[in-house]
Amino acid sequence: MKKSLIICLLLVSVVAYAQNSQNLKLWYNQPSGTTWENALPIGNGFLGSMVYGNVPNETLQLNENTVWSGGPNRNDNPKALEALPEIRKLIWEGNHKEAEKLANEAIISKKSHGQMFQPVGNLELSFAGHQNYQNYYRELDIEKAISKTTYEVDGVTYTRETFASFGDRVIMMRISASKPSNVSFSAHYSSLHTRKNASVIGNNLVLKGKTSDHEVVESVLNFEAITRIKLEGGKLSKTDTSLTVQNATAATIFIAMATNFNAYNDVSGDASKRANSCLNQAFQKSFALQKSKHIAGYQKYFNRVKINLGETSEMNKPTDERLRNFNSVNDPQMVSLYYQYGRYLLISSSQPGGQAANLQGIWNNRIKPPWDSKYTININAEMNYWPAEKTNLSELHQPFLQMVKELSITGQKTAKDMYGARGWMAHHNTDIWRATGAIDGAFWGMWTAGGGWVSQHLWEHYLYTGDKSFLTEIYPILKGAALFYVDFLVEHPKNHWLVVNPGNSPENAPAAHDGSSLDAGVTMDNQIVFDVFSKAINAAQILKKDASFVDSLKTLRERLPPMHIGQHNQLQEWLDDIDDPKDQHRHISHLYGLYPSNQISAYRTPELFEASKNSLIYRGDVSTGWSMGWKVNWWAKLQNGNHAYKLIQNQLTPIGNERGSGGTYNNLFDAHPPFQIDGNFGCTSGITEMLMQSSDGAVHLLPALPDVWPSGKISGLKAIGGFEIVEMVWENAKLVKLVVKSHLGGNLRLRTPNELKQSTSIKLNEANGNNPNPFYSLDETAKPLISEKASIKSPSLAVTKLYDIATQKGQTITFLIKN
Repeated sequence: MKKSLIICLLLVSVVAYAQNSQNLKLWYNQPSGTTWENALPIGNGFLGSMVYGNVPNETLQLNENTVWSGGPNRNDNPKALEALPEIRKLIWEGNHKEAEKLANEAIISKKSHGQMFQPVGNLELSFAGHQNYQNYYRELDIEKAISKTTYEVDGVTYTRETFASFGDRVIMMRISASKPSNVSFSAHYSSLHTRKNASVIGNNLVLKGKTSDHEVVESVLNFEAITRIKLEGGKLSKTDTSLTVQNATAATIFIAMATNFNAYNDVSGDASKRANSCLNQAFQKSFALQKSKHIAGYQKYFNRVKINLGETSEMNKPTDERLRNFNSVNDPQMVSLYYQYGRYLLISSSQPGGQAANLQGIWNNRIKPPWDSKYTININAEMNYWPAEKTNLSELHQPFLQMVKELSITGQKTAKDMYGARGWMAHHNTDIWRATGAIDGAFWGMWTAGGGWVSQHLWEHYLYTGDKSFLTEIYPILKGAALFYVDFLVEHPKNHWLVVNPGNSPENAPAAHDGSSLDAGVTMDNQIVFDVFSKAINAAQILKKDASFVDSLKTLRERLPPMHIGQHNQLQEWLDDIDDPKDQHRHISHLYGLYPSNQISAYRTPELFEASKNSLIYRGDVSTGWSMGWKVNWWAKLQNGNHAYKLIQNQLTPIGNERGSGGTYNNLFDAHPPFQIDGNFGCTSGITEMLMQSSDGAVHLLPALPDVWPSGKISGLKAIGGFEIVEMVWENAKLVKLVVKSHLGGNLRLRTPNELKQSTSIKLNEANGNNPNPFYSLDETAKPLISEKASIKSPSLAVTKLYDIATQKGQTITFLIKN
């Protein structure tokens, strides 16, 4: 039966090798109504809007990336340092609950638990007489980053095109009619802020406001939004709070927004001056010119990667219908659309010079959003940027990297005052003011690895770009992250390893600890410290500096605990073998070593590889949205494409499904629930990992191809060391075309599912030993300690070919494939 199904899928899946732009649209036959998660997101990294597409009463819900509550503040707990020895003693003695109680008093902040990302407000448009409409259609064209709504009233077709311009820092909507003098509407602002004022000044509709005070932090953040309308025919009139357009042929709405925010420690800007400057600059240009500049500015990023996993007739249906059907039909193009939608969201919410994408990217309609819509750095904020380098959006990593640089400054005082340590650190959460204290209670917040994890993104950017000047710039940050652990690690009294105490495995607690999450030497902490030390060592050696520091880090690294394989054949989450195989917690943090780290490998650490798979099986598939996104990456790293695809199916399930957890909203936003954007980004990363991986010493092609994608094509992916997959085509799960560009030169080690051919221009060498390319240098993982009760099998892996090819900087290589 299974074999027949595969044959059927092969027959119905038609691969068109040119990416069809008509398919890169989310489209619907009905308006959003009052449901925010039905609206369509647009953004340019600085401004964001949700376009509802409602007919008589349209709403543009507006966001600006620096509109946050509060102001510059610190949230360290001054009692921490004095209480630290007692907390450690309680954990050594097994009194985890008492340690947690003391940490709640002495470690967790008594000030702000993080400020909130807040909306600006709504631009409300009213169209009198448009209640009875027909032939309705709305779309989000993610190839052009333009939302469009069309409908018909009394024989007149109305069109609204909306985009957040990548040319000028404005949001624009052009409203047109198929017959002259038929565009009439009124516009006004609404806002949930208590301190705001909407008025008409000249011909501008202006909303001024101040964000919320929050958790003893007084707001110092002012915002201003300005709307101006350019008419083609017709007449503009106004009241004290609204603008009205009458009998125009077309009208273009310009929206500018700004705040007084300059930096996390500087709010001396002028919101009004900024907003007016952006508006005046944009208003001088025609809509056609603005649209052209916008598309070009956006496609500079988006067009770098093209993907086609096959096409069926399902792609001709509305997006919400495709979402409902996805688990019961073959719709590979839906995966291509969802993949590119993740890239669209990152381009739209993260631009150089702007703020990093937060828990909701740049889109939020609530004064008090879930989890404050801030930066949760025990997984979610990092996951947002997993696609950045490998899906050819390296520049878009910059806002996150800038946030890490700023945390490395604010986190120095936290390290010193709370833990008596040098260097810098952050706990599990931060915000636009770069707070680094511990929040939310010790169960969640007593985690010291936030700085260590985010600092890995700096190293990743170097690995992909080879930018040595960047490495020189950020080396002190890598060194500072390591210095914190040099001072913070303590010797385990029983086995004498150096461990983090107190630490925890984020948001999970073993029953053996009476429901407390606090422990010493948990697996994830050990893995992160290993990475922090290793990256500081590697960076110092590349830059030829700090030799004695390097030696000391190597000595300390050797004293870190090895990973443990427990009695259930699982990778242990804690040092003690107390994992419960029935535990299906959404956080599986001890698999950090499998992904995003590379400490666990099919080829280098087979026992740990198998134990990781067992842990993942125990935890199950059903989970919250971001967790399913992480699981796609894990199953891809485990080279199990069918299981990874199963998680994609779980992800692309309508929210409110019978599973009762996770899924996707109609606008393809990830549902935690509620909405968190990390699941979108995590799944885009996971699909990439299914098609190409480069973290384990080689560029591995088609490592986790599911049966439902037997043929396909992708271009533009980036690998470590500056290699670009210019074009990769496969049929029947085998490569049929491969073109690779080497941007940096050096050895290209390729792992392929089928054999390549020698040619006069390309010398293929059978690869063995370590990859001589320094970007592919791997830090040796210690042998695991394996329980006497465990019985670990050897991994069952597909047969692959492994080649070394010498490349020159700028060289493009077209490989020949053996039939």
